[in-house]
Amino acid sequence: MTDPTTISNIGVAMFTIADQDAAIAYYTQTLGWELRADVPFGDEGGNRWVEVAPPGSGARLALNPPMGGQPGGSAIGVETPDVDAERARLSEAGVSVGEMIGGEGPMPRMFSFADPDGNNVWVVQSAPAG
Repeated sequence: MTDPTTISNIGVAMFTIADQDAAIAYYTQTLGWELRADVPFGDEGGNRWVEVAPPGSGARLALNPPMGGQPGGSAIGVETPDVDAERARLSEAGVSVGEMIGGEGPMPRMFSFADPDGNNVWVVQSAPAG
């Protein structure tokens, strides 16, 4: 048996995107998230470390250019206390949202959408506090 992990939190998830400026615009202007970091990265000129997050979130989403591959194909899950209101808000903002699924047994209600690079975001109803 291995020792218990010392990891206590998921701090950063990473999406591969085609254009960092376009991704920043999508996540901040369309989705309403915050830009948390946009700084030079690495030895090669022009590389940037970019992070966005929903307001108040401790976890961040890094938006990285492809490293030897194509953008897209990743997925994350985000939580909301009102999945129906968030689905309506995103749809009103022009986001093509998927059908609502779940809600039976232990599976929470959720829907997904894809960013312009084909990365999937699953919006999940958070458990009630208590």
